[in-house]
Amino acid sequence: MSASTRAGWGGVLAAARTIYDVAPLYEAIYLGRGKDYATEAAKVAAVIRERNPGARDLLDVGCGPAAHLRHLAALFGRVEGADVAEPMLDLARRRLPGVAFHRADMRDFDLGRRFDTVISLFSAIGNVGDGAELRAAVGCLRRHLRPGGVLVVEPWWFPENFVSGHVGRDVVEFGPVTVARVSHSVRKGSSSHMTVHYVVAEPGEGIWHFTDEHVMALFSRDEYIAAFREAGLDAEFLDLGNGGPGVFVGTPVRAPAARR
Repeated sequence: MSASTRAGWGGVLAAARTIYDVAPLYEAIYLGRGKDYATEAAKVAAVIRERNPGARDLLDVGCGPAAHLRHLAALFGRVEGADVAEPMLDLARRRLPGVAFHRADMRDFDLGRRFDTVISLFSAIGNVGDGAELRAAVGCLRRHLRPGGVLVVEPWWFPENFVSGHVGRDVVEFGPVTVARVSHSVRKGSSSHMTVHYVVAEPGEGIWHFTDEHVMALFSRDEYIAAFREAGLDAEFLDLGNGGPGVFVGTPVRAPAARR
């Protein structure tokens, strides 16, 4: 957290539209909740190596503040990141100054090069609006893969796993700042709607309140698998054992064996 951020929490929060506009706060909350980015990155890297042992470079789409990518950078020869939120990219660039970060919408972007592996973690894919956008996003990620590449996507919760009416609560500290986060989630049609209230307090500076309305699409496993298949990928679903929703792993569809 920079000195300028500490001195101006009121202005920063007043200008924010979503929590993604307040990257240090976003990251502090999940670190305070115990999210183990290093272990998750190692598990994802192992999944990739099992399917493409020679994978050298990686693109992380929806990379946020590079919390996973900072660990993956030590495991791959070259990494790049992409995100739609400029405040997230600002923090990512400060964290990994030698890495290329791109402002991009996962539904339609073109970096002009391909990678051995493309990943999208922490349920970033849930921010697309509907099935057509899901297929567009998976297709776009697929187009950034080299032949034989691996696509790893962490979904949002499936409809049968989402608990409507759930209340979450956390209190975390980072530096002198204390943050209380309370959320309430409900299902509306094919989306989850989460209202989140944040209270941010710093000794000698004050206390501020910020509210975020977060909408995420609820897609079934079959919808994800169909999107991968449409993009020319076979998909398998894996539980990483971290309490999250798991990941879909896509590899190029294999041609049927020739008959003799």
